[in-house]
Amino acid sequence: MTGDDGARLSRELMSHGLLVKRSAIPLIESVDNLDQLIQAALEKSIRLLDDSSVRSLIQSGSNFMETPEDGETQTKEIQKPPSKKFVGNSGRILAPLERKEIQIAPRPHGLEHYSIGDFPMDATEIDPEIDIHFDITGNSVTEGRLTDMQSCFTDRLAKIRKMIMDSGSLPTRPSRISDAWRERKSRNSPEMEVTVIGLVEFKRFGRNGDIQFALEDETGSIECILFPKPGWTKTHPVTDGLLDDDVIGVTGYFTESGRLRASDLHRPSLGAHQKATSGSDAAISVAFLSDIHVGSKTFLDAQWKKMVQWFKEDPLARTIKYFVMTGDGVDGVGIYPGQEKHLSIRDLYKQYGELARMIEELPDWVDTIIMPGNHDAVRPAEPQPALDPDVQQDYSDVTFSGNPSDFSLHGVRVLAYHGVSISDFVSSLRSVSFEHPERAMMAMLERRHLAPSWGGKTPLSPEPEDSMVIQTIPDIFVTGHVHGHHASQYKGTHIIHSSTWQNQTDYQRMLGFQPLPCILTVVNLETHAVASIPFV
Repeated sequence: MTGDDGARLSRELMSHGLLVKRSAIPLIESVDNLDQLIQAALEKSIRLLDDSSVRSLIQSGSNFMETPEDGETQTKEIQKPPSKKFVGNSGRILAPLERKEIQIAPRPHGLEHYSIGDFPMDATEIDPEIDIHFDITGNSVTEGRLTDMQSCFTDRLAKIRKMIMDSGSLPTRPSRISDAWRERKSRNSPEMEVTVIGLVEFKRFGRNGDIQFALEDETGSIECILFPKPGWTKTHPVTDGLLDDDVIGVTGYFTESGRLRASDLHRPSLGAHQKATSGSDAAISVAFLSDIHVGSKTFLDAQWKKMVQWFKEDPLARTIKYFVMTGDGVDGVGIYPGQEKHLSIRDLYKQYGELARMIEELPDWVDTIIMPGNHDAVRPAEPQPALDPDVQQDYSDVTFSGNPSDFSLHGVRVLAYHGVSISDFVSSLRSVSFEHPERAMMAMLERRHLAPSWGGKTPLSPEPEDSMVIQTIPDIFVTGHVHGHHASQYKGTHIIHSSTWQNQTDYQRMLGFQPLPCILTVVNLETHAVASIPFV
């Protein structure tokens, strides 16, 4: 039996709601009538097929296996399926009633159904394998000085400039802005274009469909203007916009006024990413959720209990090894004026204690990863460290990480970010809205930066090294914060916007925003299949 045969058998059994241990696969392969074995297991309410349960089923059944007598091979008569027509006792040809195909019931929020066969392995068979590549916890060195801020932007520019240059898409070798300015009189025609790379500032849209902005590097600053061209998409910066402190390349020539008239803009190459897989020997799954907001009166407790029960009963749940919470596990205290009237638990430590109790209800094969958000008891400036050790002591079998966090699960790279900067993308880019947070995530990947804008809606810590730069393209990119839900792929990367466990708040009601709560997003690390499970 090949590994592919075993995988197909596992998927076939899981499509009937049965989990199988690898050690039992050869024994099941020896069964002549697999359908009868499946039927017997379902009748006896057996959901896990291991060596013991399979032998018990074989011994109790008479038709699972045919035992050859006297060493001779027996040939079983194969019954043909009944014809659509058959001859009755009266000799008349009768037509059976037409069987209607079972229609799958629609799912909440228009979520797609999934195939259990795409989630082939029981998580109880696998040891955890979590490798954290970046976490600011214990590594923050900023003193909040102007020199730290300058170092942060210099580091960002150097990292993303190299990505742009390595893409091989620049028409000419980039010049420093001071050198380009010095040569402006000779760079005054489309035939004598120059390329520069820098940070965007003072951007605005013009009256003629153009976008105007300044570009700055370590040596100077120049004004640029870009007019639209046929064929450019709605997400091109000339129509969509730019963010303050974006790092871009600009190719163009100088006008008589000294402005650089751009012919095109350049970003780091994203390309088509080839996802890593955990391999068939670790074909388990990871589940994502965010913004639980324990302690809030709008926390959806009944739906949480429904999910806990699902973990104990559903075959898909037994494939989940990791449970990743991308921030705002609690509602916090003093986060906004008047918050206390919206709290069911007004003590911060009791909120975290209740969250610990809730996580303890999950099955023991699940390993939880918790990172903070803007409601958690950590500094608001990003990158944020992990929760304080005084908070962590109430938890067992939990990995705590900062925000953002770059880690691997069995070799599959995950970039997890709470997502406060989505608000900056919404306010700066025409294509992005709170109803479509995934568009902000795509824009982050294109820019290779999670939160470019200094002084915007996202508080940033001026670390000498800008750790918000996306240096490695992830296999899975996950955010939260907005209380929506989305699961798709973008240029080879899973885009997961995790659902909340909080009902609509007064503020959201005032804005007319309807959250999509209580949807658990499950991704298999080997097949990369995605299932979104609603608990509403």
